[in-house]
Amino acid sequence: MSTPYPFAAIVGMDSLRLALLLNAVSPSVGGVLVRGEKGTAKTTTVRALATLLPEVGTHTDCRFACDPAAPDATCPDGPHEDGTRFVRPARMVELPVGASEDRLVGSLDIERALSDGVKAFEPGLLAAAHRGVLYVDEVNLLGDHLVDSLLDAAATGAAHIEREGVSVRHASRFLLVGTMNPEEGELRPQLLDRFGLTVEVAASRETDERVEVVRRRLAFDEDPAAFAAKWAAEEDALRERIAAARALLPSVRLGDGALRRIAAVCAGFEVDGMRADIVTARTATALAAWAGRTDVVTDDVRQAALLALPHRRRRNPFDAPGLDEDKLDEILRQFEEEDEENQGEDGDPQGPDDDGPGGPDGPGDGGPGDGVPPQETTQEATDAGSDTGSAADLPPQREQPAADSPSAQEGSAPGAAPEAAPVAAADPFRTRKFDVPGLGEGAAGRRSRARTAHGRTTGARRPRGTLTRLHLAATLQAAAPHQRARGRAGRGLVVRRDDLREAVREGREGNLVLFVVDASGSMAARKRMSAVKGAVLSLLLDAYQRRDKIGMITFRGSGADVALPPTSSVDAGAARLEKLPTGGRTPVADGLLRAREVLRVERLRDPSRRPLLVVVTDGRATGGPEPLVRASRAAGLLAAEGTASVVVDCEAGPVRLGLAAELGQSLRAPVVTLDELRADTVTALVRTVRTTTATTRGAA
Repeated sequence: MSTPYPFAAIVGMDSLRLALLLNAVSPSVGGVLVRGEKGTAKTTTVRALATLLPEVGTHTDCRFACDPAAPDATCPDGPHEDGTRFVRPARMVELPVGASEDRLVGSLDIERALSDGVKAFEPGLLAAAHRGVLYVDEVNLLGDHLVDSLLDAAATGAAHIEREGVSVRHASRFLLVGTMNPEEGELRPQLLDRFGLTVEVAASRETDERVEVVRRRLAFDEDPAAFAAKWAAEEDALRERIAAARALLPSVRLGDGALRRIAAVCAGFEVDGMRADIVTARTATALAAWAGRTDVVTDDVRQAALLALPHRRRRNPFDAPGLDEDKLDEILRQFEEEDEENQGEDGDPQGPDDDGPGGPDGPGDGGPGDGVPPQETTQEATDAGSDTGSAADLPPQREQPAADSPSAQEGSAPGAAPEAAPVAAADPFRTRKFDVPGLGEGAAGRRSRARTAHGRTTGARRPRGTLTRLHLAATLQAAAPHQRARGRAGRGLVVRRDDLREAVREGREGNLVLFVVDASGSMAARKRMSAVKGAVLSLLLDAYQRRDKIGMITFRGSGADVALPPTSSVDAGAARLEKLPTGGRTPVADGLLRAREVLRVERLRDPSRRPLLVVVTDGRATGGPEPLVRASRAAGLLAAEGTASVVVDCEAGPVRLGLAAELGQSLRAPVVTLDELRADTVTALVRTVRTTTATTRGAA
């Protein structure tokens, strides 16, 4: 077994270490979501936690880690004998992003179930993680079918497997820890809310700290065992402190004063539901126990809010997680003033709240001198997601040259219109639904029709690989004619491998929505560009809700640029759109040809994900010889390859040339105006997309 990096040797990362330790003290806090850029030791820190967790007692013959002190009457391996008890380390189970549903929840031997009538069940990762840690790296890339199973287990504390009348249930209570890079997309709101705490991490900008990180890592890689031995004393001290805090936790008093502060903070930040209040209360209690106190103080409430609320106050997908600390302090300050006014009258029901972070007992303040993360530091507050740090959520961006810079002069042909400053997008709105015609087999989503692992059953077929979706009626129909020849004598059906049939199901898939946005001078009128950006922002929001990948190409001046390579991060698309400048000529052909190249590369990377091209332009091609002819030819190449497209016509004013409509004809795509893009103004846009594409393909 490889030696894990010692938790005590982690440099910095105060918020992350504190959040993990609080969950070790009180698993009911609900887990940790770690957000941050690549290469920030997120995974290393999480894996190091497993060695600090207390050991668990179970039975040698139980594959589900039943607790001997609280037997599970429904355990598939039970009942257990007392003589089989033993103690083992807590497990940290890793869930790969590409895991199958059977790997997560477990699988049934369908053939034995049909022929012998027995529940031959092979446990999955949810069983292995019971009473331990379930760690998901890149949790934002997890498939929807796995997310649904995780949500169900996290909510009920049990895993349920239902397959064609065969039912298995087992306990599954675990500490859920996930890491993610926001550049690659955000989490579904339902799963995001299941994480008790969230932490933002970033690489230190302090030279000395970075040097120490490299020094320790090199020493560990050279001799892991010797490095771990060097930190063994600090690791033992952390284990003892976790055990002491766990023992103290039931004695911690959460008074009415602290509860009122928690409720006021959650209400002040307008978080949804009541889970935020409960998680904040549990976190504040764990903070008090970690500090060695039996009363929750105001600083515990403040620190708990910084960890539990940032990911719960987002009002839309483009809001960066964070918390306004000035507002938080103002809410808490109001209670301090009320306490002072009531002092000496009714008494202070939460007296220890005014004693500061150390409380009346003093020790255990969690300061640097204890060798563990402090409860509150300036850097920690920043990591927890302050609004001033939200820029770290976005990927590095290639700066657009200023209008008067040399690069800007080179980007446009001589005599081109000067570059206009970026304008703000208009308010987003609900758009009509676009989809790709036909039946795909891409990743599960909510846009186009596809054969998926989940959805309504439309037929049956012979299994391709391991059977996971049995079609019972078709299997029985295939096996029935052979029962006499196979010598059936008992009650069980004689089933052979060739009889098994797999259910074919139809659901929805996510697509690659590639935006080709005209940023030329003809689009530069401030009101007009604001409306165009609002339309694209609305389409981006629609892509987020439908689980699509998105990409963005802009064309202006003398060529086209890939403003955003295909990604799952819709936030990044919104950020690039916000800073999009305009000006110069209109090289429509260059934009379409660049889109064609991007789609070619993406087909090699992910052949099953079908694209939808959204061209946003007024169609006024300029620059170079015969610009309109070149644009028509480029559009024809995309149409010949069967690329599903939609043209959003941005032309405005009393005189309309109808060039966007001509471009739509070349693309064999429907054309909609900005007004028609709204869901409440068009009643049959999807039908138009399908009909237009089918008609043009038939004509071809």
